[in-house]
This record gives sequence, structure tokens and C-alpha cells, in this order.
Amino acid sequence: MTTEAAHEAYSRRAADYIDAVGRIEHAAQWDRDYLLAWARSIDGRVIDVGCGPGQWTNYFHEAGIDIGGVDPSEVFIAEAKRSYPDVHYRLGRAEGLDLADSSAGGILAWFSLIHVDPATVQEPLREFARCLVPGGSVALGFFDGPAREPFDHAITTAYYWSVNALSSELDQAGFDVTDSVTRHGPGVRRQGVIVARLRDPVSA
Repeated sequence: MTTEAAHEAYSRRAADYIDAVGRIEHAAQWDRDYLLAWARSIDGRVIDVGCGPGQWTNYFHEAGIDIGGVDPSEVFIAEAKRSYPDVHYRLGRAEGLDLADSSAGGILAWFSLIHVDPATVQEPLREFARCLVPGGSVALGFFDGPAREPFDHAITTAYYWSVNALSSELDQAGFDVTDSVTRHGPGVRRQGVIVARLRDPVSA
């Protein structure tokens, strides 16, 4: 699965996605509380990578977080700007964020790397490391399962990760994992969250 194919699939199915999971009310309360606590711990601007129709970006913005949303889909960015006109959204890709080096305090990638071929997952992770200040934090949402195994996602092919496997990838990209959680609700795939801190190159 190429990232371009995934982008096209989401653009074609944008309306279905928004109806199913594209509003903050669709998110579990646990997710909202956990991620808001994480965002409030960030010193500096937060970038919501793969923001989709903008619900999480707006949720943080309304809580007073300095945040902007980035997504490769013109359809999603147009919807985000229409729904949440007070928040900054722009086109961009996880592997090429068009940000200055060390310019962000935190990056949220909430299930936005699940379609990335595991063989190329270092590309977005190293881009995150480039954009974050030393000590900056990344929060990743993913589907927990046999690491790197593909499955039929509602939109297009996605890949499972385990905490250990994704933590190893983060370590290679220059991050230290500071927290990880997996959970399984009724009727949904097992999900995972990893929070990691970018190492200071002096102490790495």
C-alpha cells in the first residue's frame, strides 16, 4: 500500500469517514482525556498530522492548545476549514511536513500512520524527529496486533503494530518511549497508544 493510494482512498470515501468517525463525539472519552492531558504537557506548538476533517485539532484548539492540522487530502482540509474556521489547517504529508527544523513541541499522529507500509515507516518518524525540538513529544495511535501484518481496514489496507515493534521503530528514529497503553472495547479492534520523547542529540 503506497501512501498516495491511501490518500486517494480517503478522498473518495471522505463523506463515509466523516459520518462514521469524523467528529469528536465519535471518539471515546478515554481517548479525549488521555490526549488532552498529553497536549497540555507540551511546551510549544502541536501539529495534528493526518488531521482528517479536523475534529481533534479543533478539540485541542478549544481547550487552549496552540495547534495546527495537516492532511494530504484536499477534501478533508476543505471540510476542516468549513467546520472549524478558527483553526489553522493546511495540506501536507507525514513524510514531508514542510516545517522548519525543531519548530514544533508536539506531534499527534492519531491512527494516521496505519496505512504506511511498515518497510517505510521510518520516513514519517524521522520527519517528526526533524520537526520537533529536543525533548518534544509524539503521540501515536495504532491498531494493536501482529506487528506489520496487513488487514482489511474500512477504507483501505492497514497494518497492525505491537507496542514492542513500534517502540523499536521510534527508538531508531531518535525517540524514547515514555508511555504506552493498549485497550480493547466491545466491537472494535484492539487499539494502542504510544507517547515518546525526542532524545537530545547531546545525550543520545
